[in-house]
Amino acid sequence: VAPGEVGEIAVRGPMVHAGYLDAPALDEEMRLPDGFMRTRDLGWFDERGFLHLADRTSDMIVTGGYNVYPREVEDALAAHPAVIECAVVGAPDPQWIEAVTAFVVLRREPPASDDELRAWLRKRMAGYKVPKRFERVEALPKSPVGKVLRRELRAALRKDEA
Repeated sequence: VAPGEVGEIAVRGPMVHAGYLDAPALDEEMRLPDGFMRTRDLGWFDERGFLHLADRTSDMIVTGGYNVYPREVEDALAAHPAVIECAVVGAPDPQWIEAVTAFVVLRREPPASDDELRAWLRKRMAGYKVPKRFERVEALPKSPVGKVLRRELRAALRKDEA
């Protein structure tokens, strides 16, 4: 891809694993014909040739025909003084396919309304990336190693829609 354009990262070399155990369909999905292996990571090269990670393919949100990378929204939202931590996922939406949705853990002081958070983000990114919905939570679900469990957040949204 051109510098600045996001693409999926694929790797090839002697240290790439030989394959998935007892999972030939997954091997076929992840291996490209030229020997490269898909990583499911998205990234972009800057003008100096450095690779920057953007997000995971499974986390990318498609809304109104646009791709939104949750990490970009999370980084901007986390810079707000009222935000302790946050995670962004796509919620099923009949109009937009997915609606950008932010789960936020907020400080009690200073308080922040949804409108204030949206205004903060609109100054930092395109409007289609700004969450349509904010869910206030006491804590984000995490794995034993501290990784946010987005699948649990998406499951909670699907349960709300049912």
